[in-house]
Amino acid sequence: MQFEVFTLLPEIFPPYLESSILNRARQKGLIDVRVHNIRDYTHDKHHTTDDTPYGGGGGMVMKPEPIFEAIETVLGLAPLQTQPEPFDQTQGKPASNIPIILLTPQGRVFNQRIAEELSHHERIVLLCGRYEGIDERIREHLVTDEISIGDYVLTGGELPALMIIDAVSRLLPGVLGDPTGAEDDSHSMGLLEYPHYTKPPEFRGWKVPDILASGNHAKINKWRREQALTRTFNKRPDMLEKAELSKEDIKFLKTLKDNSSS
Repeated sequence: MQFEVFTLLPEIFPPYLESSILNRARQKGLIDVRVHNIRDYTHDKHHTTDDTPYGGGGGMVMKPEPIFEAIETVLGLAPLQTQPEPFDQTQGKPASNIPIILLTPQGRVFNQRIAEELSHHERIVLLCGRYEGIDERIREHLVTDEISIGDYVLTGGELPALMIIDAVSRLLPGVLGDPTGAEDDSHSMGLLEYPHYTKPPEFRGWKVPDILASGNHAKINKWRREQALTRTFNKRPDMLEKAELSKEDIKFLKTLKDNSSS
């Protein structure tokens, strides 16, 4: 998968991308993260990418010209005009199957389902905002999606972009050492993940649950499922409304509810 990142601060990305799982995935050719400096697409000696807002007010606004040119150049799109052929007339967006995603507090809140959705694309664009915001014409006529990582404000879209790259990359075949590793992650199965233990079998008097050393995989799977249900019930009950639950799950949850109300 290829990630095209557009930012004013490209130096933020290498330290994270050159570490751990993402670095191994890049070396194997499983992901390709290309970071583009928006300033490279300016044409004045000061490489200006922002200006004061029309109508007054504090802060600066990212200009449309370098962002349009940067994305159009990298994606090989013809320059978009008011009524051009390259537009998808039904959407008013570039006629491209590549998602052009603006990282913004106004977007849909990122979650595991969106990560799975994005993992099916061969190439995605991540546009990192800065300053007070972007010129509205970028949102109206260039980006095809808007994503937020939560209800709070950051100084820019670089950290959200890295989070999306990380979450999406984990879902790609071959990125994780365990082919099924991502399937058991919290949120992937609609529940919080069950507890994990490793050696030693006893630490400071705290023992690993006997069931995990029993060798009975059917009982271990049952225990893990019940632990995941219990954790989700106690910490994130809202997730249970959308989780795929079996009859056994529903019966177990009823027991938890009965016990909590007694």
